[in-house]
Amino acid sequence: MKLSDMNWRDVEAAVARDPRCILPVGSTEQHAQLSLSVDSILAERVSQEAAEPLSIPVYPVVSYGLAPYFTAFPGTVSLRVETMIALIRDIVASMRRSGFKQILIVNAHGGNNPIGALAQELMADFGDVSIRFHNWWNAPRTWAKVQELDPTGSHANWMENYPWTRLPHAPAPSDSKALFDFAMMRASPPEELRTLIGDGAFGGPYQRSDEDMLALWKIGVEEVREALSGPWPELSAKDA
Repeated sequence: MKLSDMNWRDVEAAVARDPRCILPVGSTEQHAQLSLSVDSILAERVSQEAAEPLSIPVYPVVSYGLAPYFTAFPGTVSLRVETMIALIRDIVASMRRSGFKQILIVNAHGGNNPIGALAQELMADFGDVSIRFHNWWNAPRTWAKVQELDPTGSHANWMENYPWTRLPHAPAPSDSKALFDFAMMRASPPEELRTLIGDGAFGGPYQRSDEDMLALWKIGVEEVREALSGPWPELSAKDA
């Protein structure tokens, strides 16, 4: 049910069957030796796998987010907060006009958390749309599994190193990196931050076994599906 595999009549039929849809949101930013698109890859894939058995449409991933701290790393793209808010506002308004009333935003980048506040604002503005903002990687059971595997799980280390986020030409280092002080990230301008964190990983092991990662992934997909399944509130009908 990828929107890119549908035409407008398919969407019209889907809305008539079910008012739910998913909007994945990621980022394009440095992830050490991993793909710059890690967050976008994960947001879109976890959404598609969660929605597939329910036949719920999944919109194309929003591939750019809020990452001002990484702008000294080539390839990173960072939107201004007001740009991101305006973009999501317009996308949700378009979903509503298409007839979707229950919208799950699946986020894969911590910097995008302002979207959660926007979701509340949009529900107040529209009155006939329910919007859930779901950080898939730190949903309760997913995060509990991360802590069980290794509490160092963080940006660009093993926690984001899946078979589908790796680059064949850039294997992960075999050692473990000293943990980075997160308070320093918040207090450092981009050029200084690049000097502080070197390759871009926040520390800990760079990679775990595929068996561990697939076990973690399974829980993440399940929690996205649970968020999509509801329960959702009853909504009043209004003209879009």
